[in-house]
Amino acid sequence: IAARAFLLHAKPLAAPPRFTEAPNIYKRVKSGGKWGWGMVSFTIQFVIFEEIKILNLMEKTNRIPEALLIAIAMVVMGLCLKAGIDNFTNKDRRVTAKGLAEREVAADKVTWPIVSVELGNDLPQLYNKINATTAKIRAFLKENGVPDSDISVNPPVVHDKNANLYSNERVVNRYNITSVITVTSGEVDKIRDIITRQGELLKQGVAIVDGGYENPIVYEYTGFNEIKPEMMKEAIANAQATAEQFAENCNSDLDKIITATQGQFTIENRDNNSPHIKKIRVVSTITYSLSN
Repeated sequence: IAARAFLLHAKPLAAPPRFTEAPNIYKRVKSGGKWGWGMVSFTIQFVIFEEIKILNLMEKTNRIPEALLIAIAMVVMGLCLKAGIDNFTNKDRRVTAKGLAEREVAADKVTWPIVSVELGNDLPQLYNKINATTAKIRAFLKENGVPDSDISVNPPVVHDKNANLYSNERVVNRYNITSVITVTSGEVDKIRDIITRQGELLKQGVAIVDGGYENPIVYEYTGFNEIKPEMMKEAIANAQATAEQFAENCNSDLDKIITATQGQFTIENRDNNSPHIKKIRVVSTITYSLSN
């Protein structure tokens, strides 16, 4: 009781002493120092010394939450360090595989430029002839089931050969008039059949000339977005199968995907003689990490 009264009396004078200060406090009490109690019995001094030890232990006990947080932080730091070391040691354990997907599809759109040319020196007469030619071509198309909505007539283009200042050549036909009628249709097979029968216009005095590089027949496939997801799925599956085979041969297992590239879709003619058949192709590239 006396010892506790002493400590309660001493608290206003100074902060509660820590256990490391206990020997000094003992000396102060024994010699009648700061606490002002003078000479007290050795028994009370010993009890005071033990009471200080108990208070210090209680103070240490009150810091358990802080110690627990520090311990948890050290565990988390250790796990992060381990993960970083694993990533560093396994960074070169990877495999890159490519997956191919191909489709052959028929074109669903055709653009057919029909080019006719008239030569002469009488410009008004040439205009009348080119208009007559255009009318015959339109009639031929309509007779074969091509609607007006699929036919467009471009204005004729006149080329005056005498207007060439860099040529002194005498020409027989001064004017060259070119007319282009364009057929755009989704009925590819029907238009291809008409193209094979365009020689019938020769009987009417209409000569269809080759469009060359400026006016080629163009076949297109417009349903690409409908088959794109399926082709991507096939390309990815092929890439994964290749990577799995590689890992099996190396006595390893595939882990997570590190990088993946969709690749670019290409649409080309199957061959030079079949421009109406298109080949669609995509190559996907996927990099996997390896385990074990």
